[in-house]
Amino acid sequence: MVAPALFTFDIFGTVVDWRRGLRAALAGRGVGLTDEQFDRVIDAQAVEESGPFRTYAEIVAASLEAEVGLGRDDARRIGAEVGTWPLYPDSARGLARLQRSAPCVAITNSDRAHGEQVQAQLGFRLSGWICAEDSRVYKPSAEFWRFVSERRGVPFGPHWWHVSAYADYDLIPARELGLTCVYVERAHARPGPADVTVRDLGGLARWIGTKEESSE
Repeated sequence: MVAPALFTFDIFGTVVDWRRGLRAALAGRGVGLTDEQFDRVIDAQAVEESGPFRTYAEIVAASLEAEVGLGRDDARRIGAEVGTWPLYPDSARGLARLQRSAPCVAITNSDRAHGEQVQAQLGFRLSGWICAEDSRVYKPSAEFWRFVSERRGVPFGPHWWHVSAYADYDLIPARELGLTCVYVERAHARPGPADVTVRDLGGLARWIGTKEESSE
């Protein structure tokens, strides 16, 4: 297996526990959210993301109005604050360790403001935050992935490792482009093709560390 020269990460659902975060945001407004409703919300977002460009904050708000019946003002506030949703407990330490091995770049269907919110929670800057607000298209579009390649100056290939809990947005297109795929087994996930499977980012950091030690 080729050693990583670049790690890219899906954020919402892989680094940020977006189901728990959305549940808490809605509960604070007296609205419940079932697992089935959550899947309908993210599927509604996927439909919006395939159309004319809108910011992710706008797309989140529209999905909550349509699928949960939330009022417009509350929906807009939630859309603006998704980067404040809780990280998975392993995210900060795991990313900090991985960033010692190779650059760690977020590639995410979100906005720049969400990147500031997430990195404030991490307590450090990632090597980069490349989002749909920059590319003006959303994953899984091939145009998004080409934008990332050009922005980082890194060609597609197995030296580029992509990390995600989701097949549809991430692992399937990453595999088609020849990237090394890492599947993270989160509580809410959509499994896909993977070269490496881990339970969390700490597990990936330990696995990489073991490989690095064995190559010395």
